[in-house]
Amino acid sequence: MSTPDPSATVRVFVALAPPDDAKDELARALGPAYEAYPRLRWNRIEDWHITLAFLGELPVAAVPALRRPLADLAATRRPLELGLRGGGHFDERVLWSGVEGDLTGLHLLAAEVRELVVECGVPFEGRPLRPHLTLARARRADTAPVVATAASLAEFTGRRWPTARLHLVGSNIGRGPGPIHYRDIESWAFEPAKGPPAVGSGFR
Repeated sequence: MSTPDPSATVRVFVALAPPDDAKDELARALGPAYEAYPRLRWNRIEDWHITLAFLGELPVAAVPALRRPLADLAATRRPLELGLRGGGHFDERVLWSGVEGDLTGLHLLAAEVRELVVECGVPFEGRPLRPHLTLARARRADTAPVVATAASLAEFTGRRWPTARLHLVGSNIGRGPGPIHYRDIESWAFEPAKGPPAVGSGFR
């Protein structure tokens, strides 16, 4: 067995993922924008997520210490009821959809995740949580498509859904000119709630 490279790093965050049918609703609403603005740097639909804590570039060896505490946290927290609504942008460059529902619970969960990360010895100086789902990024100075698409989502309201799992995710952002990809390092189910589970709420 090969010895892991002690200098290897991975970009890591903790997130929630909408189920497939909720993502499909939003993707349908974005259909005209996909056709009109193919040069936007669209995020893959299967990678859509709501970030709770962005941990940045970590040594690969630091990641295992997060697994058990995150698993224990998820196992003792009930699912949140959330939904996707509307659209907006950050500095006319980053297109996003908003999040509605149990925002008090969402902020509490994010605070617990961030406290846990610090207790695991991972330095964390995160920004205040602004719940959103990033959809696309502008290319260079061409910001008009982002602004136009955000406006087109003003009336969008998706169905509500229960959060299914807490995800520890790795990404390749900043590792070359290719598309951004995310992968589940691991994920953990929240305390079971009544009703059928959400389908497909994960990263591939």
